[in-house]
Amino acid sequence: MNPVHGTKNILSIAGSDPSGGAGIQADLKSIAAAGGYGMAVISALTAQNTHGVNAVHVPPAGFLTEQLRAIGTDIRIDGIKIGMLANAQVINELTDWLAEFRGAATQAGTPVPAVVLDPVMVATSGDTLLDEAAGAALRRLFAHADVITPNIPELAVLAGAAEAADWDSAIDQARELAARYEVLVLAKGGHLDSARCRDGIIDASGVLFEVESARHSTANTHGTGCSLSSALATFYARSGDWGAALRSSKTWLDTAIARSGELEVGSGHGPINHLARLWDGAAIDVAGDALQAWWERISPIRTAIDELGFIRTLQDGSLDAADFEDYLGQDAIYLRGYARAMSRAAALAPDTESQRFWAAAASSCLEEELALHRGRLAGPLPEPSPSTTAYLNHLLAGTDSYPVLAAAVLPCFWIYQDVGTRLAAANHRAHPYADWLSTYADPGFEEATAAAIALVNGVHAAADARTRQAMWCAFEASALHELAFFAQTAAEGPRQATNTAAADFAPEGDAVPAR
Repeated sequence: MNPVHGTKNILSIAGSDPSGGAGIQADLKSIAAAGGYGMAVISALTAQNTHGVNAVHVPPAGFLTEQLRAIGTDIRIDGIKIGMLANAQVINELTDWLAEFRGAATQAGTPVPAVVLDPVMVATSGDTLLDEAAGAALRRLFAHADVITPNIPELAVLAGAAEAADWDSAIDQARELAARYEVLVLAKGGHLDSARCRDGIIDASGVLFEVESARHSTANTHGTGCSLSSALATFYARSGDWGAALRSSKTWLDTAIARSGELEVGSGHGPINHLARLWDGAAIDVAGDALQAWWERISPIRTAIDELGFIRTLQDGSLDAADFEDYLGQDAIYLRGYARAMSRAAALAPDTESQRFWAAAASSCLEEELALHRGRLAGPLPEPSPSTTAYLNHLLAGTDSYPVLAAAVLPCFWIYQDVGTRLAAANHRAHPYADWLSTYADPGFEEATAAAIALVNGVHAAADARTRQAMWCAFEASALHELAFFAQTAAEGPRQATNTAAADFAPEGDAVPAR
């Protein structure tokens, strides 16, 4: 899925908390902090503060449906977070509306908003909040959710087991739930006794994405589950990727907990500091926005690639066969080294999903290099050109830092796919390079490019300012290497002049890179 940009409308369906730390009030703050527009349908009214809940008033279930229909018939909904639901009747009303709403979207061919369900079942005191009928109704609601986010006690109730005492046990219970209800489960380690706090998105096969953070010594954790689930729904609506959404949510939540002491709210379990970074004037880097800015900044480089004689003659079919073979030879050498870089990225990646992606991409590069060598190249591979050598040296120089390396390898995906889209559009049966151009139309590569963008987005969102700057420099340098690589054939003039185009874009005082 390509990164999604623009404001996203996120609907929270939950109870209220007049103290502002949990429920609807926390959801709206979290959604805003994550870059979304928050909307609220209230399922219950509470009288509570930082010491606990004193009373609950549940409006008639039919009024919940009226609220939902008022929003759903007027405003586009890009994501839904569900929190406290007090009884079976309310849950059944919501289930009926969700089935109707999502079914209508599917039938109309419009996007179906993802649903993040926080099953509020167990109070901090350990008391069970739902009776047996409500618990059964909640389980039926799971069929309309994409992710459920139980804490450790709630996970145990849903799994029908004792509370998990360690992370591996929590994963096992989450896997069982994921398989039973065909839903993703966000396992949360906040209740575990460990030096680090781990969270992971689990399916029936195991951990898909996992992140961890420091455990902060604070009593200000009121509403943490509400806040995390609503942030997750928002970040997913903006990125289309659960891994990136989890990383962004966890990074934001870690700051909000760490800076909760700056607030002075109540004398019990205080709230987290939802808007700490906004009050600092620091922009929230929502998945997709930073890299889109990078893409726009290299627009002159991309335009220069499109205007190269090699690209233009490859597109119209007039490219000399010897020039094409020269390019393929260098490309085969490059892909071999590029596979090494992605294998290193797989080794450095912090989560299973990223490791699998980079490892698969490395394997694909080697397969493509072999196909190139056996297919169109008649003889052995040529010697690597200065452009090819410099590009590979640039990639392999970043192999001590996963964020920098991930940013460095991304332009080969992104620019290659971008240029390839236009080349594939010019293809026809009589084109001398028809078989080659047809590879650019492979939907698998487009999906891989989108996945690479999403992964790097997540890494960027979790990085500090210095690392982000290093990532941008690596990305920009790789874009320049892409330009120089395409410019190195005889179609651009003498080999010694192949870096001329790239020189026009090199930062002042920097050496001109060459792919």
